[in-house]
Amino acid sequence: MGAQLRVYKRKIRSVTATKKITKAMEMISASRIVKAQRKVAASTPYATELTRAVTAVATGSNTKHPLTTEAESPSRAAVLLLTSDRGLAGGYSSNAIKTATRLTERLRGEGKDVDSYIVGRKGVAYYGFRDLKVEESWTGFTDNPSYADAKAIAAPLIEAIEKETAEGGVDELHIVFTEFVSMLTQTPVDGRLLPLSLGETQQETDGTKGEILPLFDFEPSAEDVLDALLPRYVESRIYNALLQAAASEHAARRRAMKSATDNAGDLIHTYSRLANAARQAEITQEISEIVGGASALADATAGSDK
Repeated sequence: MGAQLRVYKRKIRSVTATKKITKAMEMISASRIVKAQRKVAASTPYATELTRAVTAVATGSNTKHPLTTEAESPSRAAVLLLTSDRGLAGGYSSNAIKTATRLTERLRGEGKDVDSYIVGRKGVAYYGFRDLKVEESWTGFTDNPSYADAKAIAAPLIEAIEKETAEGGVDELHIVFTEFVSMLTQTPVDGRLLPLSLGETQQETDGTKGEILPLFDFEPSAEDVLDALLPRYVESRIYNALLQAAASEHAARRRAMKSATDNAGDLIHTYSRLANAARQAEITQEISEIVGGASALADATAGSDK
């Protein structure tokens, strides 16, 4: 076997092994998307109804609460960015990071300082490589988040918004995550969690615009009800975003691995064709050498007979 043919054979073996890995990862991601979609569907009604309840309390009372009251001159905002722990998912994490970067630049353009909170090793690595300050980070659960993870993330964010800005608190809380639209479409989005924009929140949950919610009596008081409901609201919204991000991550990885598998198949086909051509060239050369040798031997024999 010639040197060139050995090179092609080695490349075919290498690409075939890679193809097996990418195909396995594609199948795993495809199986996990279904579970992630079910979790998103199960968590969305709870988050929607909780938002409706918070809106009713905030609209149906005159209570001023730090989680529903707009600051007169907001000077500090917190941005929670959801990325992945693992790579091989195409532009999933980089697109979310770009969306967070644009949001941060817009908030700074409005004269606000920005505190960054990161979920996922990819986001942590990005900010760490560029020496960007991160208030807190969480890793290790992005592909299968639990409600306990959402509570752990929400706790310091709620604490930050309840503090005065002079004491290290923030006036606004924003979140950046990848929304799962379909198996082929996942869109990075950003939104403000706190303070609640009651008009927009009411329209989002009720499908109404300009409709006034009825008044309620609250026991023991509207402020106590808000104290109890709003942390749950933040946790449920973060949990729903984590689940959307997990489904998007699996879909992006499945698509990336399918593309890698298809490309590996094309490479194997190309290398096989080149290997066959090299083998054919070797065979042709060997035949030519045999024919040439036989002809030379025949000429030599004829010359000796004379």
